Amino acid sequence: MREMARTRRGAWTAALLAVTVTGSLVSGCTSGGGAPDDGRSPSQSRSPSESKTGTAKAGPVLAVKIDNAPDARPQTGLDAADVVYAEQVEGGLSRLMAVFASTLPKAVGPVRSARESDLELLRQFHEPTLAFSGAQHKLLPLIADAPLDPEPAGKVPDAWYRGTGKAAPHNLYLRPRQLMDSVPGDAALTTGFRFGSAPAGGTPEASRTVRFPSARFTFTWSADRGRWLVAMDGTPTVTTDGKTVAPATVVIQYVKVRTSRYHDFLGNNTPFTESVGTGTAQVLRDGRAFDAKWTRPEAADGTRFTTPDGAPMNFAPGQVWVVLAKA
Repeated sequence: MREMARTRRGAWTAALLAVTVTGSLVSGCTSGGGAPDDGRSPSQSRSPSESKTGTAKAGPVLAVKIDNAPDARPQTGLDAADVVYAEQVEGGLSRLMAVFASTLPKAVGPVRSARESDLELLRQFHEPTLAFSGAQHKLLPLIADAPLDPEPAGKVPDAWYRGTGKAAPHNLYLRPRQLMDSVPGDAALTTGFRFGSAPAGGTPEASRTVRFPSARFTFTWSADRGRWLVAMDGTPTVTTDGKTVAPATVVIQYVKVRTSRYHDFLGNNTPFTESVGTGTAQVLRDGRAFDAKWTRPEAADGTRFTTPDGAPMNFAPGQVWVVLAKA
C-alpha cells in the first residue's frame, strides 16, 4: 500500500510538471481583440454582486497568485477578493495572494507562480483551490503532496487566457467560473477572523506605509468611503475597470521571514514567510490603529487575533488585507 501511494504521488507530480511546462503554450493565445477577454459567456454575464451567497453550502475557497510588479498593474478582479495577502518574494519584491469565497469575478489576474510559503498559509482553509502560473520544478512535489487542489495554467485550458494589454509574463488571466462549480460561500473562510464592533481604544491613523526591501504598501483612510485606499509603490491601486481597491480592514502581521532552499533563475533566494506561530500585529480599521497579538499553533489552524488583554480582535466587515511584514 505504501508503495502504491508513492506511485500515485509520483504520477501526480509528473502530471503537474507536464501541465506547468506546457501551460504557457495552452494558455498563450490572445483574446483576439484590443481589450482583454473578460471571460464571460452568455450564461455567465451576471455581475460579481449577483454572485454573492450567504446560505449556500461552502465549498473550497479559490486562492489566486497575483502579480503586482509595476508592469502587471492595473490588476483585474482584485477588488472582489475576500482576503488579500501580501508576501515578500525574491529580491525583496512582493506578490499577492487573493482569496475568493463570497464572490467569483469574471476574470482575475495577472496570475503568477506559487511559492513554498503559500502552502503553509493555505493550510488555514479546507482543501483550497490554488490557481497559479507555475512553480519551480523542485517545489512541484510539495505542491502535489499539499492538502489543496493545484490548478496551474493549462490544466483546465478554457479557464485561462492571455490578455492583449500587457506583455508576457504579465498578461495571464484566469476565468474563475470555468474552474469552480459554484461560489464557495462565506463559510469557506476558515481563517479564524472575527468581524464585529471595534474594540475600545486605538489611535487615530490617517495613513500607514509598510515597506519590504524593494516594495511598499500604503493604506490611506478615506472617511467618505469608510475604507483604506491602497497604493503600491506610491501608485494608487485600481482595477482594470477603474475600481479603487479599498479594504475595510488592514492587518500588518509581523512574522519571521527566513531564507529557504529555493532560488529564482537569477540565483536570488526565495524567502519563506512563517505564518505558523505567534507574534504581534497592527490592525487598521475605522480610521484607527489597534495593537494586537496573533497566534496560529498549527498549520491547520486559523490565525487568531486578540487585543493586548486577550479579548478577540474584531475586523470591520468587508475586504481584509493582510501584509506579512518581517518582524
